[in-house]
Amino acid sequence: MARERVINIGFGNFVLAGRIVGMVSSASLPMKRLREDARAAGRLIDATQGRKTRSILITDSNHVILSAIQPETLSQRFAQEESS
Repeated sequence: MARERVINIGFGNFVLAGRIVGMVSSASLPMKRLREDARAAGRLIDATQGRKTRSILITDSNHVILSAIQPETLSQRFAQEESS
């Protein structure tokens, strides 16, 4: 049985690495629209613990996950999981 890899997205929150299809910065207007559309559709998961949203993760199930961790840091964590 294969072990699912998880990525720490901050503050004790984890996401299955195999489910992530994109990690983007939250600063652009299209990403803000994506966040609002996901909120309206009930597909938004806020993992920021009340802090500023720095990155947005998009899953294969079309859920949108907000994280307070920079996208560069998350990509490094993802790369570390890939190499181990």
